[in-house]
Amino acid sequence: MRILIFGGTNFLGRHTAAAALERGHEVTLFHRGQTNPGLFPAAEEILGDREHDLDRLAGREWDAVIDVPGYVPRIVGASARALAPRAPHYTFISTISVYADLPRPGMDESAATAVLPEADSEEVTKYYGELKALCEREVEEAFPDGALIIRPGLIVGPHDPTDRFTYWPVRIAE
Repeated sequence: MRILIFGGTNFLGRHTAAAALERGHEVTLFHRGQTNPGLFPAAEEILGDREHDLDRLAGREWDAVIDVPGYVPRIVGASARALAPRAPHYTFISTISVYADLPRPGMDESAATAVLPEADSEEVTKYYGELKALCEREVEEAFPDGALIIRPGLIVGPHDPTDRFTYWPVRIAE
């Protein structure tokens, strides 16, 4: 399978790329070259910023797209629309934070999502869940029959640049 991964050199994207390569897939990483360039010699790298350089993906086709670092609906929408004619499937890594109410037993993906209170805001740190919900809609509009939206809770593990999880085990151990 030919897979295009946005990012792919840091944390979750890094693990995604490694898993795809281990399974023998042809992987293309589209990233800015700021974190771990050349990490995967077996993967093709296309350097660029998805906000301005989507034209670097022109004339290419993939079997699937995986979008790990998408946070801004305008940018995710442009990416999805640009790739809709070039790939039948788009996986978007979202978050459980998209829900309007905190998750509770029995909830499923049909639960209401958060609404952005400032219509033009792109402040990810202030409106993380709301912006991710809008990103989901952009992907679903561009890929009505080929979108997969994943809404995980807290993702932790090796290469996590935030060190969110390990703080508590280390503190308890001390």
